[in-house]
Amino acid sequence: MTSTTSLFAPVEADLSLLTDNLKQLVGARHPILYAAAEHLFGAGGKRIRPAIVLLLSRATVMEPEIPARHFRLAEITEMIHTASLVHDDVVDESSLRRGVPTVHSSFTNRVAVLAGDFLFAQSSWHLANLDNLTVVKLLSRVIMDLAEGEIQQGLNRFDTTLSIDAYLMKSYYKTASLIANSCKSVGVLSGTSNVLAEALYQYGRNLGLAFQIVDDILDFTGSEEVLGKPAGSDLLSGNLTAPVLYAMEETPYLTTLIEREFAQSGDFDEAMALVKASRGIERSRELASLHVDRAIENLAELPQSEPKRALEAISNYVLSRLY
Repeated sequence: MTSTTSLFAPVEADLSLLTDNLKQLVGARHPILYAAAEHLFGAGGKRIRPAIVLLLSRATVMEPEIPARHFRLAEITEMIHTASLVHDDVVDESSLRRGVPTVHSSFTNRVAVLAGDFLFAQSSWHLANLDNLTVVKLLSRVIMDLAEGEIQQGLNRFDTTLSIDAYLMKSYYKTASLIANSCKSVGVLSGTSNVLAEALYQYGRNLGLAFQIVDDILDFTGSEEVLGKPAGSDLLSGNLTAPVLYAMEETPYLTTLIEREFAQSGDFDEAMALVKASRGIERSRELASLHVDRAIENLAELPQSEPKRALEAISNYVLSRLY
């Protein structure tokens, strides 16, 4: 499988600088927040979101240096993403993320909530200072969408009437909205045509949906070592994802197990086995592949360049995580 390091080659130095900047921006005046920032931004995350912003900046501006406003947009994108993860981990009571202890388990719930709040506040402040109302509206919408996605997920636990369309909408709120609106914001800051800015939005939307679908497949096919959490965690908590929704269409008994919330001994193991025995995972792969193909098509209007080729490769990398 291709490494993200090689995919990000055109912006590798930029990403290194961005990580250092984020630690300083978050923790400069607060020792405990600095410790949390060190923990968050030094945890070896893939940095896919800011990498996409920086690559799109290079693909649309075509100058030796990435403009300061674009660089700040990449930082804002990663701040919003990280803030949402910190809060999600508190809500989900997760002790690990990518195999690394979460902020609240390393510090306390209080520090984690405050760290997440501070990151959202910092991102809003830096967003306002971009002095571009269109970009402010796009990324403010993202923060609303993240909350909406988390609320929907909480309300729809063990809801066997959930449709694939409703699942994709929740996935858009939780994952794709940030990537989509960050991509469109690059177009706005670069002064591209409205048509290209919309194509960049659709690139981010399709890539984000594919990314979430792949994550949901890996919840069934990945090892605990790779996932950094027990396999089947989403299903056990009642979060019904594409593989489960497709499997229920084939196997009505799976619906029964879910509706009784795995109350009887062996229910959960049987549910996992039914999902794996169905075409749910295969159909989910096909759905993810469809969105990757669309994402690559959305880049057609960009002129050929090394950053554009990297953006296409990132799209294919999302699927390659399954193999």
